[in-house]
Amino acid sequence: MGLCVALAGCSSTDPAPERDTVIDLLHGGWQQVPGVVVDGDELRVSATGRSIVQQDGGGGRPDPPVDLAGTHLVGVQDFSLRASFTDVTADATLSLLGSPPVIADEFRLEPAGLHLTLSGDDLRITVFDGSSPDDVGDPEPAEDEHVTISDPEAELAVDRRGDRLEITSDGETVSTLALGDVLGSGELWLGLSSAEGTFTVESLTASAAAGGDLAAAGPVAADAEPSPDGLQALAARSRPEFLVGAAVALGPLVSDVDYADEFVGEFGALTPENAMKPQALSPRQGEYVFEEADALLDLAESKGIAVHGHTIAFSEAMPRWMQDLPSDTQEERQASADALLDYVTTVVTHFRGRLDSLDVVNEPFDVDQGTELQENTWLRVFGEDYPVVVSQAVHDADPDVRQFVNENGADVPGPRQDALRQLVLDTNAAGGHVDGVGLQAHVYDLDTDAVSADDLGETLDSFEDAGLLVRISENDVTDAQGQAAQAEQFATILSTCLGSETCVSYTTWGVDDRYDFFVDDDGVEQGHDLLFDDGEATPAYDAVRSVLAD
Repeated sequence: MGLCVALAGCSSTDPAPERDTVIDLLHGGWQQVPGVVVDGDELRVSATGRSIVQQDGGGGRPDPPVDLAGTHLVGVQDFSLRASFTDVTADATLSLLGSPPVIADEFRLEPAGLHLTLSGDDLRITVFDGSSPDDVGDPEPAEDEHVTISDPEAELAVDRRGDRLEITSDGETVSTLALGDVLGSGELWLGLSSAEGTFTVESLTASAAAGGDLAAAGPVAADAEPSPDGLQALAARSRPEFLVGAAVALGPLVSDVDYADEFVGEFGALTPENAMKPQALSPRQGEYVFEEADALLDLAESKGIAVHGHTIAFSEAMPRWMQDLPSDTQEERQASADALLDYVTTVVTHFRGRLDSLDVVNEPFDVDQGTELQENTWLRVFGEDYPVVVSQAVHDADPDVRQFVNENGADVPGPRQDALRQLVLDTNAAGGHVDGVGLQAHVYDLDTDAVSADDLGETLDSFEDAGLLVRISENDVTDAQGQAAQAEQFATILSTCLGSETCVSYTTWGVDDRYDFFVDDDGVEQGHDLLFDDGEATPAYDAVRSVLAD
């Protein structure tokens, strides 16, 4: 079976405009796209099974890959994009997006774009307009139709001019759509994926209408440079080994100049926000997709930025196969243990030598701010000593990476903090190799979550007395009580951390509020709790900068 798709900036009633610039996209850096293998002059695409699960382990929103670290198109107006597919075993999808999708902890925000999926003689045409969905787990497309193709090997043409889109097969119109602003961003990001099978891409080219400015571009982060007066540079003047970092997503890092300049210019450490969680690295048992995580690490290394890995053992963000590992009998527990240890060893070995530190266990305690271990696969298979097993396996695979146990709600003295400290001490006494703890410092509500200098100072002294290091690992602060109060809380946490030798790094959970989203009863909401907001420094940034400058 073969498929040829052509996008052209013209309608069927107008003569086709002349084309001049032709861009060969087959060699557009597809090496770092999950499920895509470069095979000579062809691309072989296979299903990855990537999906995003919800916090309770439910759901499974498909997360088809996009070519983020390779080539995208800029200056997009009238254009033609041609692709030839062969050997389609189940389904083949070509995605044309106006921007990369936003990937959050538990959902994917679908950008404006067009998806064409061929399955036998059925062509599914799906259009998303980029609006906020009512249900992030199952977003409704603006257009969704199926048409029957009389000859699956015939050329498909998608003609667009202005807001009109006409799809033809073998010269016969099968669909006409009004696109509005869809694909009107001036950029085009490409995705190749299959839900259940494989296919081959034999050619992939793009061309602009005569006089058009269509051009190929790479990641914008490649042009960003560390600032000699950035936050990391300021910190290094007083504490050369101290790291100021941020959680980072690949999509905005490669596509948004503001985001790239903010991160590369200001920060000295990168925590992959989602790209190193189990559901991202191993969506199917025994299969691994490291491409997007590797792309993040490659960009970090090219700028001299340290990487903190996040995370190995975690109750959330687990692929379905990991959640469903059996543990009723000793035989089942042994087989499941082998599968989990294979995962740990494979992942840590893959990243060996590239990580400064790593969360070997993330959020071990219950979500109600208690002191009981969360029920999860790791606990069911290995028992309460699972942190020991994980720590030992990590050390065997990479003895040089610094190990941390990361937890929320343990930033101030109390039973949860005591339980975290004791868990790490017991883990090491039983043969583990944990160097310290990550204190997340999420301040969602200043009335209940605020961290005082006295409490944090006492906390740091307590962990220092226990011989453990501390990372402020995921700091963000609400602006619900105003930006001045927000700035003061940021400054308090950083200054207290900076004043303690046991506190070795400080990380904010994100870079720019432009990509800070959460879901509540009203749907998708945008947060305002980071150092940058829509490309501009906030008063919180100024406060953090003052702490480091002083």
